[in-house]
Amino acid sequence: MKPPSLAAQQFGAGAQSYLESPVHAQGADLDRLRKLAERQGPASVLDLGCGAGHASFAIAPHAEELIAYDVSAPMVALVAAEGVRRGLTSLSAQEGAVEDLPFADRRFDWVVTRLSAHHWSDVPKALREARRVLKEEGLLVIIDIVAPERSLCDTMLQSVEILRDASHVRDYRVSEWSVLLSHAGFRFVDINTWKIPIEFASWIERMRTPELRTEAVRSLFAGAAPEVREYFGVQDDYSFQIDAAWMTARPC
Repeated sequence: MKPPSLAAQQFGAGAQSYLESPVHAQGADLDRLRKLAERQGPASVLDLGCGAGHASFAIAPHAEELIAYDVSAPMVALVAAEGVRRGLTSLSAQEGAVEDLPFADRRFDWVVTRLSAHHWSDVPKALREARRVLKEEGLLVIIDIVAPERSLCDTMLQSVEILRDASHVRDYRVSEWSVLLSHAGFRFVDINTWKIPIEFASWIERMRTPELRTEAVRSLFAGAAPEVREYFGVQDDYSFQIDAAWMTARPC
C-alpha cells in the first residue's frame, strides 16, 4: 500500500482545528461562493482538496450533487460527518489525490478549490485533470494564497510557509497561475485579490510547528528588509497579512 503523503499526514492530524479556524471558516469568498451557487442553480460540483469542507458547505445547499475530495482520510471523514450534521443531502466525501481523479470525462458543471492548491505536488497535472472532468461550458474557481510578484517578498513568503508547514509546496504568483491555466486548457474569466490577516500564534498552533522552526520564522520576519516587513504588515507579535486571490476560468 502506498504510504500517505506528507500533506495527508499533516492535515489529518489537525482536521478539527481547520474546521474551527476563523481563517478557513469565514470570509467574503465563502459568501461569494454561496451566491455563485445560487445563480448557477442545481449543478454537479467537485471540491478539490476540500480540507475541512468550508467551500463544500457553502455550495452544497444549492447543488444537485457535490463531491468533497481530499487526500486526507480524516478530513474526508470529518466533512462527511459534518455534512450529515448540517443536513446537506447533496454532499458526499471521497478520498484521493487531486492529480488522479476517479471521475468520468465532463462529469462536473463546475470545479472549485479553496486554500488547497499550494499543497498540491503537481499543479499542472491536477489542472489537466480538472479540465478533463469539467464540462465544456463548465466553470473552474480557484481560491488560494498567492505570492507577491516581487521576488524578494515571494522568497520570504515561501520560506516562512515551509518552515511552518513541511507539506507546503508553493504559493504561486498570479502571473504563474495565468500560465498554468493556459497550458491546462483554460482561459481566465476574472480575478480579484485581497489581504488575509494571520494571527501568528494560532497559525503556528494549527500546524503544530516545532519550536525550532517557529523561532526560525520569527527570526526571518525580525531580520527582513523594511520593505518586506511593510508589505506583509508584520506586527510586534509577528502576526502578518498575506495575499489571497479568487480566480475564475473556463475551458478554452
